[in-house]
Amino acid sequence: MSPDPESALAKVRDAALSLPSTYEKLSHGSPGFFIEKGKAFAYFWHNHHSDGETIAIVKTSGIEEQQMLIEADPDFYYSPPYMGPSGWIAMRLDGADLDWDRVADRIAMSWEMVAPRRLLEAGGR
Repeated sequence: MSPDPESALAKVRDAALSLPSTYEKLSHGSPGFFIEKGKAFAYFWHNHHSDGETIAIVKTSGIEEQQMLIEADPDFYYSPPYMGPSGWIAMRLDGADLDWDRVADRIAMSWEMVAPRRLLEAGGR
């Protein structure tokens, strides 16, 4: 059974806020997760574009990685409106057999892309 949006948000929030020097704030009406100096690394959207979907959006290393992920698993990943052209990727969180470790790992990888070197050198996640 797929999680309800509140349960999905709780899992995304736990994954994001377990990373060093992170915080949450609303961004365009939805939860966003940031690191020092306001650098975003993840967003949570539920029905954001009146599509009924529950998703997490994270950074990738760029368009090449984004396209590779989408090609490998188009039922899970897609290029989100507005942010996709910058290499961000959406993960569908409403699947029946969702692997939450996979979601948490992508959130952590996104954090690593924006974390300052001193946090990464100190051990990061």
